Amino acid sequence: MSQIQPTVEVVPPEAAPPPPLGPAHRLRLPGWMRLLLSNPKSRVGLVMVGFMVIVALIAPLISVSDPTAFNLLAAGQAPSWHHLFGTTDQGSDIFSQVVVGSRRSLLLGAAAGALATLLATVLGLIAAYSGGIADDAINFLINVFLVIPVIPLLVVISAYLKNRNMGTMILVLGLTLWAFEARILRGQALTLRNRDFVQAAKVAGESTLRIVFGEIMPNMISRIAAAFVLVFYVSLLVDAGLTFLGLGDTTHTSWGMTLYWAQSLSAVEQGEWWLFMFPGMALVITVLGLTFVLAGIDEISNPRLRNDMRTRRRLVRRLIAPFVSGRAALHTEETV
Repeated sequence: MSQIQPTVEVVPPEAAPPPPLGPAHRLRLPGWMRLLLSNPKSRVGLVMVGFMVIVALIAPLISVSDPTAFNLLAAGQAPSWHHLFGTTDQGSDIFSQVVVGSRRSLLLGAAAGALATLLATVLGLIAAYSGGIADDAINFLINVFLVIPVIPLLVVISAYLKNRNMGTMILVLGLTLWAFEARILRGQALTLRNRDFVQAAKVAGESTLRIVFGEIMPNMISRIAAAFVLVFYVSLLVDAGLTFLGLGDTTHTSWGMTLYWAQSLSAVEQGEWWLFMFPGMALVITVLGLTFVLAGIDEISNPRLRNDMRTRRRLVRRLIAPFVSGRAALHTEETV
């Protein structure tokens, strides 16, 4: 008789729990963001600018009323719980004007900065790499724009413009603020065009555009970023100044528009300080934040400034070391 073989039930092994996420699997920030966050000045600047950007993004949600609406029953009120930043002589809410106006002001400054940086980068790099007639022509154009005073030129151009909408002002600011950065970028590109990696690309038969924008430009990213930040806050201030003088777009809500109506209504003479203070504070926070970011970029990209920063940190540590050690010794004695 054949023996009956016992059946063995095969139990599949339990699935092993997934391994914990290590540092390599966590969310990694881009390299340029890690560098900016490693610098104290740029960290402070990013927080300040980021706050203003968040305010601009959520402006429709936190705005308490239409910034252009009139309410004569609430005209000329000082800051209170009902109107955090006060009201104008027509009863318009200043808080709504500041938060809604941040959208246009920041967008105009960023767009004008991007346009000016694009022109400065393209013309500066092509002039430095090409040399000869192209370099002479572009350098002559740069010198012409540098000789003409920018602010009087913008005042004259704005005075003759019939349409001063945001697109027109972006073009005007971008086309007049590019020359200074183009000169700096051209000088830096001149130091790179004879490097080994550029010569190797030439020998390999790479095209001029590939060499300029694929080999030279990546080594100038920090300087290009600094150019954008600089033109950003200059455009922001110039637009607010022109609008304050009545030479900008006073039909759309912006920080400059609020300042324009404040000076038109003689707010200072009437003691209505809040009309100037709050849009001015928004400008100060944004420009100061961009200045900190620019200083951080300079310290990161400039070895001399980076070494000076490390020296200052070591000096501060040496100065506070006796106090820290003395406090630690005192704490140990009290514990004993």
